Amino acid sequence: MRDLEFGVFITPSSAQPDAVVELAVLADEVGLDLVTFQDHPYQPKLLDAWTLISYAAARTRRITLAPNVMNLPLRQPAVMARAAAGLDLLSGGRVELGIGAGGFWDAIAAMGGRRLTPGQGVDALEEAIDIMRELWADGGRVSYDGRYYELQRASRGPKPAHDIGLWIGAYKPRMLALTGRKGDGWLPSLPYLQPGDLARGNAAIDAAATEAGRAPSEIRRMLNLPPAPVDDVLRLAHEDRIDTFIFMADDPRQIQSLAVVAEEARAAWRDEAAPAASRGAPATTPRGDARHGLGITPTPDDGVRRSAQMPWDESTRPHRAPDPDTDYTDRGRAAGKHLIDVHDMLRKELDELRDLVNQVRDGALSAGDARSMLNAMALRQNDWTLGAFCSRYCRVVATHHSLEDDSIFPHLRRDPGLEPVIDRLTEEHHVIHDAIEAVDRALVEHILHPEDFEPLQQAIDLLTDALLSHLSYEEHELVEPLARLGFYPGQL
Repeated sequence: MRDLEFGVFITPSSAQPDAVVELAVLADEVGLDLVTFQDHPYQPKLLDAWTLISYAAARTRRITLAPNVMNLPLRQPAVMARAAAGLDLLSGGRVELGIGAGGFWDAIAAMGGRRLTPGQGVDALEEAIDIMRELWADGGRVSYDGRYYELQRASRGPKPAHDIGLWIGAYKPRMLALTGRKGDGWLPSLPYLQPGDLARGNAAIDAAATEAGRAPSEIRRMLNLPPAPVDDVLRLAHEDRIDTFIFMADDPRQIQSLAVVAEEARAAWRDEAAPAASRGAPATTPRGDARHGLGITPTPDDGVRRSAQMPWDESTRPHRAPDPDTDYTDRGRAAGKHLIDVHDMLRKELDELRDLVNQVRDGALSAGDARSMLNAMALRQNDWTLGAFCSRYCRVVATHHSLEDDSIFPHLRRDPGLEPVIDRLTEEHHVIHDAIEAVDRALVEHILHPEDFEPLQQAIDLLTDALLSHLSYEEHELVEPLARLGFYPGQL
């Protein structure tokens, strides 16, 4: 049984290019597997998909990137093969290709592309697949004499870092048959499907694959769809063999919610696939010894404080003792572990923010009279970098807290014993937001008075102490309830 994978389908709006990239970065940080963008080169309201994917690949670390789907009538396949291979090498094997035959022929023709009939489009796509695979093969030269494309002793290579998957956006019989013969994945969109279309498409792909001597299981079954709860995901996986879910999401809070859905669905799927004797046992114990049979250990507070005083009295925090006899499922554990994963991302970026502050400090203190103007320009550049980073980091923290306040906390209030804890956590969220605003104000003041670094350092230290203390407290109080009660954002 193939593991489930989860990604996002982000609108590549040219009106907000920075916001689009930040959504891709967030999808990477919260643990999704895939980020994709539609490709409409004739549409000025949208960023060029390949340029965007290349830029996003440089801004992300582990997530796979793909067009969804690439408009091959406007992408010469030999050049597309070279570009994909190059980006796959540069990104460490994180590129896949969703491809389509084209459909908006007036717009394609307006951009200089050939106007084809739907049938010709399918034939041209098949030739394009052949050419790309030939150019990704090892060494030598290749010639190709097709009706739509040709090669004349073209050099093969470079070879991609991994076997790039060709995922075909298919709906009609000839495209489904092509997917079965030569595709690595089937990538339709749920809004374009009628009831029963997934089953009929799977059957057509299976038949074509078998006839071509391929195992149908080699072909991934993928789906673009609106955000959905865990139960709907599992139903599609069971009934229609969908193994890759790509959610249409253009909002940071949506993406964080979908990451929770992904964790819970993966855990439930693994639990079903495991031998009966091992079901219900912890899949992993990523943070040390099990706590109350949970298999997840909240992050301890190291007690280090950088500020003269904390913005709250930690000794007045309420606590709720967990029930030691609770049995936890893998699905429940995934909800608790996801909170720690998101907090780890916030901790890591806080370290990066503090490192940037130190870089600003070092640049300012090393300034010499002979290079005062150059050092001043470097300082401004450092401040710009810090400001951009702080703006993004502050948005991520605010989004995480808003998601908790609006969705997770109301869900956990089903446990009356958690009421005082949740009220305290909500109060601390407001304090942390004030600390973030204080950093913003100190940053502006530092730009105006670069000789006085202390206010910015004090603001960063206070934010660090407050946020790290809060994250540890929140984990110790909420990891167990999340594992016990679950969290299904699509149902709230």
